Amino acid sequence: MDTAPDQPSDAHGRADDARLPLLTAALVVVLALLAALTTGHLVAALVGPGASPYIAVGDSIIDLSPSWLVEFGKNAFGTKNKLVLLLGIGLALVLLGLLAGALSRRRAAPGVWLIIALGVIGLAASLTRPELGPLAAAAPVVSFLTGIAVFPWLHRQAREARHRPADASRRRFIGSSLGVAAGAGVAGLTGQAFAGPDIQASRADVAPFHPATTAPPIPTGADFAANGTPTLITPNRDFYTIHTALVVPRVPVADWSLRIHGMVDSPLTLSYDDLRKRPLIERTLTLACVSNPVGGTLISTANFIGVDLRGLLKEAGVKPGAQQLYSTSHDGFTAGTPVDVVMEPDRRAMLALGMNGEPLPVSHGFPVRMIVPGLYGFVSATKWLVDLELTTWSAKQGYWQPRGWAREAPIKTQSRIDGPLGDIAAGDVVVAGTAWAPHVGIDAVEVRVDDGPWQRAELSTEVSVDTWRMWRATVRMSQGENTVTCRATDRTGATQPEAETQVAPDGATGWHSVTFTAR
Repeated sequence: MDTAPDQPSDAHGRADDARLPLLTAALVVVLALLAALTTGHLVAALVGPGASPYIAVGDSIIDLSPSWLVEFGKNAFGTKNKLVLLLGIGLALVLLGLLAGALSRRRAAPGVWLIIALGVIGLAASLTRPELGPLAAAAPVVSFLTGIAVFPWLHRQAREARHRPADASRRRFIGSSLGVAAGAGVAGLTGQAFAGPDIQASRADVAPFHPATTAPPIPTGADFAANGTPTLITPNRDFYTIHTALVVPRVPVADWSLRIHGMVDSPLTLSYDDLRKRPLIERTLTLACVSNPVGGTLISTANFIGVDLRGLLKEAGVKPGAQQLYSTSHDGFTAGTPVDVVMEPDRRAMLALGMNGEPLPVSHGFPVRMIVPGLYGFVSATKWLVDLELTTWSAKQGYWQPRGWAREAPIKTQSRIDGPLGDIAAGDVVVAGTAWAPHVGIDAVEVRVDDGPWQRAELSTEVSVDTWRMWRATVRMSQGENTVTCRATDRTGATQPEAETQVAPDGATGWHSVTFTAR
């Protein structure tokens, strides 16, 4: 008696039962990858969120990408650039799954080799992350073991359902596939929910700040928000944020410490409580990102509370010959700041613990970040700060220097147009905007309509040379299109140059223009 199952044939009568349908084979690969990645994400919640293979690979892509590609991502997608990167990695995995599925219609081997290759990449990425310890290997290893177990299992069930198209085999394959998808969803959501320590609880435990020296009150007329400018103080939720980490570091106060060492007479190791016991100072400071294009919004102002950095370094005793203050973040980011700038008596550099009356938000560097007024953030504003080393320029390079960015980067004098917003009637119109030259100060802003004469704008009340300054001017607009241009002059007498340059390597320059349509 012939017990062989019925075998479908192709157009030439040849048996073709060994080939899985393309979509079925691709589904098996994609489900195995999904299970692998989500279990790795779950384990990473226990050993460090950045150990998740998906995140570790994304972080490595950021670190290995050329500067032009990083800037393209920022310009094209703004603060959503990291989300776009993660979605891009996901799309790449789906495409690889489709390819591996096409090659795995007869045999499981191609899919197995894909999982092995991705496992090696995930393990290498996790082990080379500077912020992760040896336990980080657990996440990619579990991820790999899951993938290498799930894929052959599902592939075998798919083949059985193909060979024996009885209801039981098909139901088994469908049930297994749904089970893997559901399990992956639970693992991923659980890993996301419990990733890292409860950092918000740590923030909530920080006692209220009572600075010994408070910032002067914001004077009346410090902004022209009624005319379209930002408020002088940027709310924390609106403060710009730029960093290289895909997963924001979560460092509880109890686990945080700062080491000050290198070319110093007396190295220091400070806990969070050590900083809190020192006299706290409050300073109103404007921070700017070097990636801010002409007219861009990557600039904000806040009241920061913390400890004077110059005083700490004087206590440690900076040795002659020290050229840079090399700062390191918990996630491995580094920056080099000129020592002579930090040590200027009026520079007001600080280690910030609070921002606008509350502990630093996690995305802005909780528990401690560094701030040096007048310098772009990539050389001065390290978040999640854990290490300060006094050293020379030749000994070390910060994160961005090998990528073609400048070593020393004072913020350039800039201005932009913020308003008016909405419909404009022809005639006299109030145009308003913002200008900045941190630690230098703004002396004048001029505006013009089309190619008309420059006219001096009214400046807002100055808070300090370390904060931005608003301006407004009444200009006459005719019906139709009117192009308004602005330019600022700083306290040294230098006017921002007309020629527009790119942000790399040390900040953009150029006059900002906006075209308005008056009716």
